[in-house]
Amino acid sequence: MLARPDRWLAVCLAVVLLAAAGCASYRIGNNTLYAANVRTISVPVFQCDSFRTTPAIDIGERLTEAVCKEIEKRTPFKVVGSEEAADSVLTGRVVSDTKRMVVESPTDQSRQVELNYQVLVTWADRGGTVIASGDVPLPAATVDVGQAASLVPEFGRSVASTQQEAIVKLAQQIVGLMEEPW
Repeated sequence: MLARPDRWLAVCLAVVLLAAAGCASYRIGNNTLYAANVRTISVPVFQCDSFRTTPAIDIGERLTEAVCKEIEKRTPFKVVGSEEAADSVLTGRVVSDTKRMVVESPTDQSRQVELNYQVLVTWADRGGTVIASGDVPLPAATVDVGQAASLVPEFGRSVASTQQEAIVKLAQQIVGLMEEPW
């Protein structure tokens, strides 16, 4: 027969083992926010339909780079170079790049300009089916993401810095769409 302290130790050990077995399927950290069946992702260079794009300033390339950095920073996914080696593919197309004067000076110079970007994004697995997890499926195969940034020259802002601000915010929105619903 077990002595009282030994019995207490056996009961405590049984409770701990039962609790650990019941929590075996739980995920911890940022892994809970993203699809469990995806480990690698390929991000081909985003296409850009903008007439403002020149080889020196390609918004599609800059946005692709920002998205890859954001994926590596915020998600458990690893960005790989080829679509064949990846579990999923994130594609995007910049469909709109507009520049609008918000405030102008009495001498017709711009005081505040707003840059707007619209991007169509699709995240699919290797088979081509759109990744939707949980009980809430994605409403469409392609998601429209938009971002605006203000250019105010008096505050030392340039077109390049304003574009970069909008690109970083777009990348954050796109990676945010990869999170699973609660």
